[in-house]
Amino acid sequence: MSESSIRPAVITKVIPDSIAAEIGFEPGDAIVSINQQKPRDLIDYQFLCADELLELEVIDTRGKTHQLEIEKDYDEDLGLEFETALFDGLIQCNNRCPFCFIDQKPPGMRDTLYLKDDDYRLSFLYGSYLTLTNLSQKEWNRIEQMRLSPLYVSVHATEPDIRTRLLKNPRASQILDQLSWFEEKRLQIHAQVVVCPGINDGNHLETTLLDLARFGSGDIPAVASVAVVPVGLTRFRPEEDELIPVTAEKAREVIQKVQTLQLKFRKTLGSTFAWLADEWFLIAGEELPPESDYEDYPQIGNGVGSIRQFLEEFDEIAAELLPPKVSPPRQFTWVVGNAVEKAFQPIVGRLNSVEGLQIEMVALCSDFWGQTMSVTGVLTGQDLLNGLENKQLGDAILLPDVMLKHGETRFLDNMTVEDLAAQLKTPILPVSGIDGLILGCINGMSELVEMSK
Repeated sequence: MSESSIRPAVITKVIPDSIAAEIGFEPGDAIVSINQQKPRDLIDYQFLCADELLELEVIDTRGKTHQLEIEKDYDEDLGLEFETALFDGLIQCNNRCPFCFIDQKPPGMRDTLYLKDDDYRLSFLYGSYLTLTNLSQKEWNRIEQMRLSPLYVSVHATEPDIRTRLLKNPRASQILDQLSWFEEKRLQIHAQVVVCPGINDGNHLETTLLDLARFGSGDIPAVASVAVVPVGLTRFRPEEDELIPVTAEKAREVIQKVQTLQLKFRKTLGSTFAWLADEWFLIAGEELPPESDYEDYPQIGNGVGSIRQFLEEFDEIAAELLPPKVSPPRQFTWVVGNAVEKAFQPIVGRLNSVEGLQIEMVALCSDFWGQTMSVTGVLTGQDLLNGLENKQLGDAILLPDVMLKHGETRFLDNMTVEDLAAQLKTPILPVSGIDGLILGCINGMSELVEMSK
């Protein structure tokens, strides 16, 4: 990226009682440079701000430029948040993976949903996955010099021809050389393998996991963990993509193969190393592994152990927060994706043990995406309308906010919570996580009173 492509870093929030608040920073102000350097991204900003003496060039909300000097303790945070982590633009993907979820979306959705992120900086900052196929030597050098580790890498296959077939990019064949580079530089990755039946499953999957395990030992293993994930397909995918859905039989086959390898990895590496995403067990109709199998949940962001963790945390929080009785009595409908219907039955049972509380869980698949099994986060407003209309929904609907755009009340299909509530003629209470679910059950009636004022 050239210097001219770096935009000022626009501030969206000033943390109360912070250095920035004391100086008088406001949302809408923008940082141009720090110690005469323009930060390319949040990584540069954090690195430059670690110094004790800072010289800042700032543009205020009226467009006026200011030169500021700040003296502070080393590594003390200024207390600013920005509208984006990337000030020089997103590094987009140059692959054409047939299973890419971006290419499986219909037209007419929010513009940001079509951005193909393959940016190593977002991988380092937030754990998003990248393929390493679009990095220049300058960016490899930056990863080494700034010790940007761990990164999260979509491997999918280690055999050059198979990975090239999957990513539709000749540079994809370099993955083993790239892993050797991470090993040499004592940097780490977490890997994922999206299994596409007939392409990288069976013996190819075994080869991939054994290859990755070669980089899984030592005091700083180059490959810290692997997530094995089933390919997700929607009705909008290209007809020529050569992909087929994962069946229950295929899921059981993959579970058996990976669990056999896990036994080997525990002996040779002292870790399970390669984990199966929860979806495999849901598709196969098998019980989820116990909590002890997930170690420190290294692949929780990939849906590996997220259901088990949710169940365990629910038990702990429910023991603390759930009362034996609520008054007045209330009845709520809790909407989830049908992938978790069986797993969440104990939660429903525990909630309904509270006197005066009645929870009905409605588990839906997404007709919008053309799926027979869906996780909660992909459900759209139209899915909920189709699945809930003409049902007795009780006093309100408890809606997991993972279905909504962050900080807004808008579903993936652009329907709003307000629109849906009006059409269903039932109040909707968005809830966040386990605490939100339980507090919604306890305090939901008072929230409804406030909403009606």
